Amino acid sequence: MQKRTLIIAGMHRSGTSLISNWLTKCGLQLGEQLVGPGWGNEDGHFEDVEFLKMHEEVLTNNNLPSSGLTDVQIDHFSIYEKEKLKSIIKIKQQLYDQWGWKDPRTCLFLDVYQELLPDACYLIILRDYQSVVSSLLRREFKDVDQKYMGRKYVSRLAWQKFRRSRMLKKFYDDNASKFLKVWIAYNQDILNCIKKLNSNSFIVVNYSLLNKADTQLFSFLENNWNFSLKYFKFKDVFKEGHIGKDIDIDLHIADKELIGAAKQLQRELKEYIQFS
Repeated sequence: MQKRTLIIAGMHRSGTSLISNWLTKCGLQLGEQLVGPGWGNEDGHFEDVEFLKMHEEVLTNNNLPSSGLTDVQIDHFSIYEKEKLKSIIKIKQQLYDQWGWKDPRTCLFLDVYQELLPDACYLIILRDYQSVVSSLLRREFKDVDQKYMGRKYVSRLAWQKFRRSRMLKKFYDDNASKFLKVWIAYNQDILNCIKKLNSNSFIVVNYSLLNKADTQLFSFLENNWNFSLKYFKFKDVFKEGHIGKDIDIDLHIADKELIGAAKQLQRELKEYIQFS
């Protein structure tokens, strides 16, 4: 059997965990040890711990947040980092005929992976900037909310009745632009990557539409990329009730040029979407 590697790439909160959950149920090896459930991912993150720790290490070494929520470009790996990554890849290739991984931080290192895995296939997950930034704002504010809701009754009441709405608006005002810049950075890296790739080695999908197009994607993975899988219905892992209502983030972003840049990038990427 021909060796096949699938790189699942997409911005945080773009549905990469959902897609990876589905692919795992279809029989694709996405890691011996996967990151479990957490805030916003009740079914699990489906991130290969080895790649996750490697990415976090590189980010930390560059004085960037290990979460990967940064718009700073990482233009190189140290010799040590690259050799360590090569070792991880080598072991995976020795163990499995077909394998892959998911971690949103992968988007920050696509140039490195193009060099180390020239024959890899890329499954790119696209989600619109409004939904992604909305999801990040809701998730990050939960930490603030939980802190206040853990206090005594009078403090909780004051938080719920008076302070929460003001703090929520301020939090959105303070963070919406930052998260939008991250969305732009990640998706610009994705666009730069696919422009260098052979058109047969990548596919761009809108995760929210896979309820209708999962059989098309499954067929593509099997027939075009020669992955050996067993079909599992995407709708059985997709939980629409977990998708929160979008925030009108334009109200919280003063720099309208930033919004224009995001819209233009989104239009460019949508031209590559194959299933809808």
